[in-house]
Amino acid sequence: MDDARTPKATGGCQCGAVRYALYAPPENSHVCHCRMCQRATGGLFAALAGAKKADFAWTKGAPAFFASSSLAQRGFCAACGTPLSFAYDTPEARFYVTIGSLDAPDAVPIVIQYGIESRVPWVKFCEDVPGEETGASADAQAFFAAMRTHQA
Repeated sequence: MDDARTPKATGGCQCGAVRYALYAPPENSHVCHCRMCQRATGGLFAALAGAKKADFAWTKGAPAFFASSSLAQRGFCAACGTPLSFAYDTPEARFYVTIGSLDAPDAVPIVIQYGIESRVPWVKFCEDVPGEETGASADAQAFFAAMRTHQA
């Protein structure tokens, strides 16, 4: 879709076949812990940010859609499987993109959590969990040296 407006956020799938733009700042950035979101993403929650449907456009390629319920559609790349979007099937509903598929996910902080009845008890958003940088050790660098990414 050709749109003369300036995007406020952009994103896409791993392989680069599908790209999108939000023409308004992402709103209501949240995580949803419900079982449907867990299964749709294969993760412990879905991280989503939205905009009015009029402020969203697919800019390259087109996703495949799965009606995850009678109320909602979820978009994903048919080539690489990246979960890309969530939207209720109503004209007034917001269109949500997965925060991880944004080009700058760090610019969209979470403001609320939904579906907390299904939150996995040990999910604490990692504040107190030790971490390490990928490829920081010599052994890790050797392991990753042969890796070839298929991501765009």
